[in-house]
Amino acid sequence: MFDVAIIGCGPVGALVANLLGKTGRSVVVIEREAEPYPLPRAVHLDHEMMRLFQSAGVIDRVAGDMRDTEGHLHVGADHGVIRYMGTVGRPRPFSWSNDYFFYQPELEDHLRQALAAYPNVTLRFGAGFAALDQDGDGVTLHLSDGATVQARYVIACDGSRSAVRKALGIRLDDLGFEEPWLVVDAEVDGAVRFPDLHGVPDAADLQKLSVMMCDPRRPATVVPGRGNHRRWEFMLLPGEDDQAMMQPDAVAALVAPYLDGVPHRIVRAATYRFHGLIAEQWRSGGVFLAGDAAHQTPPFFGQGMCHGLRDVANLAWKLDMVLGGDAPDALLDSYQPERDPHVRAVISAAVAAGRYICMLDPDAAADRDARMRAATQQGTAADLIAPIGTGIIAFGSEGAGERFIQPRVGGRLLDDVTGGGWRLFTRQPVAAGGVTVVPVETLDDGGAVASWLLLHGTEAVLVRPDHYVFGAGAPADLLARRDALIAGVRTRQEAAA
Repeated sequence: MFDVAIIGCGPVGALVANLLGKTGRSVVVIEREAEPYPLPRAVHLDHEMMRLFQSAGVIDRVAGDMRDTEGHLHVGADHGVIRYMGTVGRPRPFSWSNDYFFYQPELEDHLRQALAAYPNVTLRFGAGFAALDQDGDGVTLHLSDGATVQARYVIACDGSRSAVRKALGIRLDDLGFEEPWLVVDAEVDGAVRFPDLHGVPDAADLQKLSVMMCDPRRPATVVPGRGNHRRWEFMLLPGEDDQAMMQPDAVAALVAPYLDGVPHRIVRAATYRFHGLIAEQWRSGGVFLAGDAAHQTPPFFGQGMCHGLRDVANLAWKLDMVLGGDAPDALLDSYQPERDPHVRAVISAAVAAGRYICMLDPDAAADRDARMRAATQQGTAADLIAPIGTGIIAFGSEGAGERFIQPRVGGRLLDDVTGGGWRLFTRQPVAAGGVTVVPVETLDDGGAVASWLLLHGTEAVLVRPDHYVFGAGAPADLLARRDALIAGVRTRQEAAA
C-alpha cells in the first residue's frame, strides 16, 4: 500500500508528488495521458508559486523558462487606463517578482522529469481513474486498464471535469458567473501593438503587462507569455457561435489590430466557459480534491493554477506529519477550512472584475470608467491573497495567517539557508522539537527579519512549512499553541477567537 496516490500529473499533481517525494513517503502518480498535453493552457503564476518550486527542489529546472512581468493594466471603453496594478519600483518582500508567465508543456515536463530523482515515487502513466472504494485502512483505486492501486490517502488533481469528484458525488457551489471566451495562442516575432491607447503610466511597459481591454465592443485580454508566446482572450458576444469563432478567418480578424504587420503564427484557438465554482466538500474519507477538481476561477487575475498549487502545499506538510505519526488524522480536516475561504475571496474578486470587464452596454461602461478613474486603486494582483483566517494558526497573534517574507541572506534566498519545515525566527534561544530554531542575529539579511519582528512588536515568529505565519509572540507560547493545535486541542486563545 502506498502512503499517497495522486490522480493527475498536471502542474498541481506533479508539484505535490515532488513535495512528498522529498519527504520519503511512498507515492504513486496516476495519469491517463502518457505525455504532457502539447498545447498551452495555464500561463500565469506569482511569486508564491516560485517559492513553492523552491520548496519542492525544482526551481533550477523551471526558472529559466519563466518570464517575469510587471503587473496588470485595465483599459476602458475609450481606450484610456482605468486600473493599473503595476509592480515597477515596488518592494519585493518575497524576492521573486510578483508575476511570471510560462509555457505549460515545458513546466509539466520539468516537474515530471524531477520525479526521477525519487525512488519512492512510482509513475503509472497511460491508465486513468475508473472507480474507488474506501475502508478503515485506506483507499482502493480501480484504473481504466483493470489494475488496482491501494493507498492510505488520495489527492485528486484530475481537473475541472474531475472523475473522482463525480464518483464521490460532490456538488459544486456556483458563484453565478459564466461567460464564453475564445482563447488564442500565437508565436509572435515582434512587439504586440496597442492601437489608440492613452493614459498609460510612465513606468508601464506594455510588452511586460497583462492588458485587459474593457471595451464593450469586444472585451479582450492580451497576455505576455514566455519567449515569443503571446495569448489573447476574446469575449464571445451574444449570438456568436463557438465553432465559427474558432475558424482561421475569424481568429485572424480578432488579432489583426494587435498584430498588423507583425510576423506571427497561430498555435491554437479554443473556446472556454469562464466559471466561478467551488466544491462543497474537499475531503471525503481518505480522498482530497485539489486544483480545478476543487474550484474553478475566472482568469482575470491569473490565479487559477496558483490556487491549486497552494492547495497541495497546504496538504503536503499535513500529510507528512500524519503519515509520520506526528499528528492525528484530524489535522487533515483543517485543509478545507483554511483553503476554501482563501479561494472563495480571490474567486469573488475575479468574478467582480469579470462583471465590470464583460460590460457590453456602452453607457454603463462609460459610467464604470468614470467611477474607477475617480477611485483610489492601489496594490497589485498579489495583494488579493488574504491571510489564512482559520485552522492551524495562532488566532489573535500578530501576522497570523500572512505569507512570511523571504529576504536574501548573504546573497541566497532565506528558505535555501534555513531549510523547510517549521521554523522559529527568534531573538531568544529556545529548545524546540520538530521545529528549526533560527536566531535572528545570525541572519545576514540586512535586518529584514528583525525589522519584521519590530514592526509586529514581537520577540519571535513561527512559520509553517507552506511559508504562512503560524503566529508571533513569546517563543515558548508559540510552540505550545502549535503543539496543541496539531494535536487537536483548542487552547484558551483559540477557543476565544
